[in-house]
Amino acid sequence: MVTTIAGTGVMGSADGSGTAASFSNLMGLAVDSGGTLYVADSRNNLIRKVSTDGAVTTLAGSGSEGSADGKNRSASFFFPGAVAVDGGGKVYVADTHNNLIRKIANGEVTTLAGRLMPGKIAAPESLDRIDDPYGIAVGKNGCIYFTDWFKDVIRKISPDGKMTIVAGNGTPGSADGVGTAATFYLPEGIAADEHGNLYIADTYNNMIRKIDPQGVVTTLAGKKKKGAADGKGAAASFLHPAGIAVDKKGNIYVADMGNNKIRKITPGGTVSTYAGTGVRGSANGPASAATFYKPYGVAVDNSGNVYVADYQNNLIRKISFE
Repeated sequence: MVTTIAGTGVMGSADGSGTAASFSNLMGLAVDSGGTLYVADSRNNLIRKVSTDGAVTTLAGSGSEGSADGKNRSASFFFPGAVAVDGGGKVYVADTHNNLIRKIANGEVTTLAGRLMPGKIAAPESLDRIDDPYGIAVGKNGCIYFTDWFKDVIRKISPDGKMTIVAGNGTPGSADGVGTAATFYLPEGIAADEHGNLYIADTYNNMIRKIDPQGVVTTLAGKKKKGAADGKGAAASFLHPAGIAVDKKGNIYVADMGNNKIRKITPGGTVSTYAGTGVRGSANGPASAATFYKPYGVAVDNSGNVYVADYQNNLIRKISFE
């Protein structure tokens, strides 16, 4: 069943309970071990929090574009695209248009990596500079992983603060391989499982990629050709997959943004449609009859409930068996 747990459906930035709260083009979602949700409320330049009773509050951000570190509302972001949360409750933010990775601990926002880019240029700068991070995940090893969208690479920040490239070489492509021998094309979502594997929504390749702990990149599902077909591996197809999450059993959930669907991939690579008819809308009800409008973020809790940041509807939706 699909239900709406927060949002009026109208753009806004109001805190409040459930459907009394409002968002503006929310993107990334994360859920902690207790079921609290964290939201990258992108167009509002805010990081929001949704408690298990549905109360929506603003965790950090002034609402104005900026890159200031500081406590709660004194900090600022610029179109944050993704969030992740670790076991200790620290929240990590892909601060997309600032080209920064930020951390929120006890309400205090600090900058972990990146530096501001004064303006866009025609060609990418050197690979040591972050350019539009759109996805972020926390590994069991304490490392932070993120997709460097415009650079077409997957990066890692070690606990000691060192940033390295895990996979990709900066050249757009869809090659499988080890580490920098592999290529990506504007990847967005990223998720980490309990075994050290990473899953990437390789958005403009319309593929879901996997990176194992040894750095071997393979294509789990999808192909370059756009589509909405269910099936195994390359028999399945996507249209601009965005957010991605993985549950304890190794099942992967994908916000198939261009198809207005939520897809599920088994550990063996079989893709099915988990929710959504493909028609734009905001209808709740049985998953096969529910509708979404450009769903972007997705998260899964310890009970297997799936949460969706329904970007164009400005809603947070829940898919459950209750």
